[in-house]
Amino acid sequence: MLAARPYRERFRRALGVRHGQRLVVLNSTWNPESLFGDGGDDVLPSLLPRLSAELPADEYRLAAILHPNIWHGHGPGQVRAWLDRARRGGLALIDPLEGWRQALIAADAVIGDHGAVTYYAAALGTPVLLGAAPLSGLDPLSPAADFVRRAPRLDPCAPVLPQLVSLRAEHSPVPGPQEFTSSLPGESAVRLRELFYDLMDVPEPSWPALLEPLPLPLYEPVSRTAPLRVLTRLPGACEVVVERYAGAAYEPEGDGEAHTAVHEDTRDLDALGLADVILRYGAPDDPRLGSPAKWSAEVLDLHPHCALAAYVTGPDACTVRLREGRLLRLASGPGADVDPAACASAVHAWLAAGNPPDTLVAQGLIVRTGTAGHRITVTPGTG
Repeated sequence: MLAARPYRERFRRALGVRHGQRLVVLNSTWNPESLFGDGGDDVLPSLLPRLSAELPADEYRLAAILHPNIWHGHGPGQVRAWLDRARRGGLALIDPLEGWRQALIAADAVIGDHGAVTYYAAALGTPVLLGAAPLSGLDPLSPAADFVRRAPRLDPCAPVLPQLVSLRAEHSPVPGPQEFTSSLPGESAVRLRELFYDLMDVPEPSWPALLEPLPLPLYEPVSRTAPLRVLTRLPGACEVVVERYAGAAYEPEGDGEAHTAVHEDTRDLDALGLADVILRYGAPDDPRLGSPAKWSAEVLDLHPHCALAAYVTGPDACTVRLREGRLLRLASGPGADVDPAACASAVHAWLAAGNPPDTLVAQGLIVRTGTAGHRITVTPGTG
């Protein structure tokens, strides 16, 4: 993992983490009192849907690493069913054998328990909150027990966002994990091979002891099919602040106007019928959907209450159709890195405030998510 740290940004991009976003990784070991256990407070299943609803979608990316025995003990179908609501809110499930190390390197914070993966995260210097911290099964003199006693705790009943903000601001690496994980960082292959061959009383091979590098994971873009509640503000000319919350049970707190944006593949058909913005992600030449122009016209015909249909054709572009029938193409400018669906919501907010679309075509749009500002070009669409 230490050798792979220079590739952190690649791992983050593979997980769909955009510039300025923070990746929060949740980790559970295999134990009744673990974060995903059934003998303690069973924190993770109830926490995950709250996280997607409480954390601004464009500022946080969520991923979960579950011990392989959780998958084997309950079965992949059951685990995915338990986490279905959180997955529809944007949660990524990490391969517990091939992907957990890359996810740890990419993480900005880890919510975990007394398992080894959480300990490795602390050894990497990543801020850690313990959502489950049983000491009963640990040797009280062990480094793991010392870590569990010292690490900050998650309050699962309190709002999570303030706790993550405080964790980042007050982070000070817990003494121990880095020291006890390896006393000879970077030398494990050489030292372990030497030890093993000595135990076997066999001469070592003449070639160097080398380890396979961590592979680059497959690209996993964020997928949110839960309805998004979107808060918007217009602080200046051609400028829109956007905050999106997936599957929010209550109206998000904050100033500004609110609307609902819904993926066309949502299970919540009532929300789809009342959506202000309807979304679709796909290739621009998908024969099942037709062109973005054809799809968007069809959607507005099917859903008369919808004000804007947005077909996202890539990580930095989308085509939107307004209720009046006009097509616009949105594309990220240099240095911008934002979900085009958030830009579609920004356009909806701009128009709902009574502003003309011609101004956006002439001047472009600045979409603000968190502390980041993204310049978006707006051009007339065709089709």
